[in-house]
Amino acid sequence: MIVPEISQNAAAVADHYDELDPIYRRVWGEHVHHGLWATGRETPAEAVEALADTVGDRLRLMPDEACVDIGCGYGSTARRLALARGARVTGFTLSAEQAHYAAARPVPHVDIRLRDWLANGLPDASASAAWAIESSEHMVDKPRFFAEAHRVLSPGGRFVVCAWLAGTDAGRWKVRHLLEPICREGRLPSMGTREEYEAMATAAGFVITGYEDASRRVARTWPICARRLVKALLVDRETRRLALGARNRIFVLSIPRLILAYRTGAMHYGIFTLAKAGGNGSPGEPGTSTRQEST
Repeated sequence: MIVPEISQNAAAVADHYDELDPIYRRVWGEHVHHGLWATGRETPAEAVEALADTVGDRLRLMPDEACVDIGCGYGSTARRLALARGARVTGFTLSAEQAHYAAARPVPHVDIRLRDWLANGLPDASASAAWAIESSEHMVDKPRFFAEAHRVLSPGGRFVVCAWLAGTDAGRWKVRHLLEPICREGRLPSMGTREEYEAMATAAGFVITGYEDASRRVARTWPICARRLVKALLVDRETRRLALGARNRIFVLSIPRLILAYRTGAMHYGIFTLAKAGGNGSPGEPGTSTRQEST
């Protein structure tokens, strides 16, 4: 597990997203996650929606299912899957700015809450599906992140986690100059490897039913962000003020690090498909075979 030299907590994560809210939305839009390219011809907007749709597909969402979006950002994925699949979604974010943005864009059956997932207050076995798109990285207690998801899901429930992962064999140079600074600058309390995530998931009681290393399909996110940020800095005074004067301005330095981290294999992007054991013929039923996907 990569741990930053300066420890990060939930308050630091919330401050990061609250302060940089205008930059995030200007540079990338209302989906605060990578894009997923299949052909390479997709626009960035199509690519971010493709990642949300991929999550919905792997969860096999059905109408009227109770779902949880862990680290929902602006609520865009929750709204998209609620409208397209008929799901009932409860989302959690630490950011007051993100919660305010979501509240101004209500859709039926989507409830966005300003609350820490690690103290979510949901009843046991109250949801049949959950997802976490690039939010587990911000969890101070990752084993508890998985344990809470397992508690909240009903028997046979499905869980998809999209995560920034440290390369299993990342050497000292990559850790020192890429991964540790990415954690520190991006307010990540830690960054785990695929093996560490799978160990935490199984320790919480999940069955691993699929995994994809989608690094090559998402990596172009950061060169696009870099170009857009440079353009915004040149033409927009507010962006310049935030990028140069904000408490969290150091995150700007992480963009070139992220580009290099993907290119060198220091960092990977993993999509885990998990299931809670139980249910009639569910994928989480004990004895179900584990299927590993890769690209």
